[in-house]
Amino acid sequence: MFVFVCARCGARLTVPLSQVALPAHAHQKYGNGIQLPVLMASGTFAVEPEPWGPPWRRWEEIRPDEAAARGVYAPVYALSDGAPGAIIIAPGDASGTVLIPGRHAGGYCCGLDGADGPNVACAECSLPVASRIDDCSLWQAMWLAPNAVRRLPVDGLGTAPLPWSELMAEDKGTPPFEPITTWGSRRAAGHWSNYWWTWSPQWEAAVGRALAHLLVASEGQPVIVPGGLVGQVFQRALNALLPAGPQVRCVVLAGPGLPAPGGDDSILLVPSHPQTGTTWAPADPVPYLVPLPFGVWRWLAFPAPDLPVPTSGVLPAGVLRDDFDPPAPRPRQGFRADPEVFRHTLVRLPSVRSPWLREILENLTHHMRAGLF
Repeated sequence: MFVFVCARCGARLTVPLSQVALPAHAHQKYGNGIQLPVLMASGTFAVEPEPWGPPWRRWEEIRPDEAAARGVYAPVYALSDGAPGAIIIAPGDASGTVLIPGRHAGGYCCGLDGADGPNVACAECSLPVASRIDDCSLWQAMWLAPNAVRRLPVDGLGTAPLPWSELMAEDKGTPPFEPITTWGSRRAAGHWSNYWWTWSPQWEAAVGRALAHLLVASEGQPVIVPGGLVGQVFQRALNALLPAGPQVRCVVLAGPGLPAPGGDDSILLVPSHPQTGTTWAPADPVPYLVPLPFGVWRWLAFPAPDLPVPTSGVLPAGVLRDDFDPPAPRPRQGFRADPEVFRHTLVRLPSVRSPWLREILENLTHHMRAGLF
């Protein structure tokens, strides 16, 4: 485990933290005026390997070879010229910091958005050290500036990554549906009428990233995914974005606890380790592994059953009822992958240089209006 300290005066800025993989939804902007929870679990941190945050440069100011050297192979609105290696923590895990007066301007709506750079300083020496983000439609987080903090190991507090078998025993997966609410509702806090059920923002981000990989793996051929929930979140977009044809490629769920994939399975949906980010791989190599966050993959591979439907009549003596909470409501709208996570992923895959993938990227706004994203 580690603590982060001020690079100028050495004051401690965080509680002890263990590193985990960067969430697929780390930069997600969800909906309009939506209240999103804290991005990172308490006691953890993640690192953004790419430059992120201001200053930003418009695509017109960047040479294609410069962008390619940074791993971006298709046009984007802008690229960050900030320092790589920003550290993301839960705001409650920070200590010894204060908000900087007046550093809340920018594109904010209901809270802080960090658009103008660090808005949090070291309480000891006043060095700007982090950006606090809690605006509507953004995941709440504290982004430590990599050039303003140092990481120090904590003696005697080591956390080795869990093996896949222990992850399977401990983690129950990320549910595909969840209640969300708008920011600053005037109704009583916590009242049921403040919330409505929708597809999980985490799922929309995860599928947006995986869909980009699936398109690259398809090589422009039709793709069939398993039925059920997997088909519900992937198949409609794949059918619309890929041409019809006789050569169909099949996608298979694979990973710990599932049967070994067959030799003809060329595209596998597999989990990535929540602590290391490492993609699970079978013993026999396959041409393409499509990573999903472990919690999403876990639910797809081993979905939790709905709670029992309330029944009438008298139960036998000694049997306790388990039907006071009805099954979680399902969203009325169909599933849509997150378009910006999809774009962010696809432009960083070299295959996007192919004309058919560039056409999909250029028509992303049209696909959004058609309800695919």
